[in-house]
Amino acid sequence: MSDQSAVFLSASSASPIERKPVGRKAFIYAIAAIIPGMMMVMIDSTAMNVAIPKLSDDLKVAFAILQWVIIGYMLAMSVTIPLAGWFSEQVGVARALIGAIVVFVIGSVLCAIAQSVEQLIIFRIIQGLGGGLIQPIGMAAVFRLAPSHKQGQVMGMLGIPMLIAPASGPILSGWLLEIVSWHWIFWINVPIGIAAIILTIRYVAPLKALQFSTTHKKPLDVAGLLLAPSSFVLLALALNVKTSLWIVCCLAMAGIGLLIWLWFHENRHAYPILELRAFRTKRFRQGMFVSWIQYMALNGSIVFIPQFLQNVKHYTPLQAGLVMSMLALTSGLLMPIGGRLFDRWGIRPLAITGLTTIAVALLLMSQMNVDADRFITGAMVGLLGVGMGLCMMSLNTYILQSAPADTVNRVTPLTSAGANLIIPLSIAGLSQFLMLRMTVRQDQAQMIEPIAHALAYRDTFMLAACIAAVGALLSLGLKSDRK
Repeated sequence: MSDQSAVFLSASSASPIERKPVGRKAFIYAIAAIIPGMMMVMIDSTAMNVAIPKLSDDLKVAFAILQWVIIGYMLAMSVTIPLAGWFSEQVGVARALIGAIVVFVIGSVLCAIAQSVEQLIIFRIIQGLGGGLIQPIGMAAVFRLAPSHKQGQVMGMLGIPMLIAPASGPILSGWLLEIVSWHWIFWINVPIGIAAIILTIRYVAPLKALQFSTTHKKPLDVAGLLLAPSSFVLLALALNVKTSLWIVCCLAMAGIGLLIWLWFHENRHAYPILELRAFRTKRFRQGMFVSWIQYMALNGSIVFIPQFLQNVKHYTPLQAGLVMSMLALTSGLLMPIGGRLFDRWGIRPLAITGLTTIAVALLLMSQMNVDADRFITGAMVGLLGVGMGLCMMSLNTYILQSAPADTVNRVTPLTSAGANLIIPLSIAGLSQFLMLRMTVRQDQAQMIEPIAHALAYRDTFMLAACIAAVGALLSLGLKSDRK
């Protein structure tokens, strides 16, 4: 063991959480209470992907502006995600989860009554502040409650209800867009949020296994809390702002500079807001890097599939939602299988197979004709979900197992923060690539606009397929043996 790893382990050894066993019945009830809040966030995210073309028409704004409804939300999540571990230690898991749900529901109500794109972006940011806390707090709680020899299986089983939300979100979104309006996409969060709060009070709050000792509360890393979101926002702005090149370069350099500052600060701080010292572990580094590539290929492309279906293939919102639901249905079926295989064989075969499947699915989409049958299109999206189901939760479990057990409460926000940095950057990067290819395709042989747009989307899916293929190759370096 290196000296740096020894320092990391010793600094993390004093965990304030009381690790007491939880009965089977209490464990099931706790998961049933935590899941609705996490599902609510997923429903909202997937519903927005389908709603973007309709929002663009109703609010009379281009996608370049409207994408900030998604990017602003994810950047807001990156602000509060680093707080998840510290906040849980200060007030307890149950109170932290309830507070996050309350903020998310308030933001949802404000989004539902928004009257302009500016208001919607601002209110989505408020919504994201709560959503950024819900996912890492819930994931860390489930991981801690799960028996150590069944963590892969439990995390895989968690994926089933977690993907009911993405499966139902697009369908519900398309249905609401056709019969009422986009405002109702946010109203559906209110009853779910209220139910999640009641269940958390009833079944999560009494668990001593998730309660922290008041004598071991750690001070807030204020500098880290400021540096992390600032660097994320500057990098996102550098990719999305429409201004002169020198301003873009200044934003990018400032973002990179703050990231470097954050790295050195967090590695020296006694109680960092993001446990960056986990990167000193080789397994953790490799798992995080492969996971980021997966997010780049998968989540970066998922945003463009509903646009392709509605703008190019002229699907209705409900039809696009039905096709997108195949992604969640197939991944939901494969996640528990992936969890069991992870417990038996480790991460390498799952990561290689999953990312290869994602690459093949995106490659097929890049060759799809505009008049392709709806069932064939759904099969391609479903194949994308198969790859997602095999590797996504398995990679998350591998990453958490690669870090010292007593740091899970702070490593989970780190993994979530990484995802919420990579995903908006991927969306922005692929969006810029899509716009560039549209211009190039229109210039080639004076193509008419609909054909040029179709070919540009195909080029974008091809790029995403190449990214996934690189991830599959890098997965060969992952260690298959369990920690």
